[in-house]
Amino acid sequence: MAKRVTYTVGPDGDRWSLKKRGGSRATGTFDRKEDAVSRGRELAKAQERGQLVIKKQNGRIQTEYTYGDDPFPPRG
Repeated sequence: MAKRVTYTVGPDGDRWSLKKRGGSRATGTFDRKEDAVSRGRELAKAQERGQLVIKKQNGRIQTEYTYGDDPFPPRG
């Protein structure tokens, strides 16, 4: 089973960065949060098991999305 690949969108000064978990550099920086989220969604969906974590301006997690195979789906 493939490991889940996680991308995070978060504030980076007055811009928004998209980072792959475990990576040393940002995958991309964007002027608008919407653009960073859109690109992050594309990359996460392209993975067998992808996840996108979106943070607010204050750095707290706003929402998370998982794509692909989920070994622990919620009940009912």
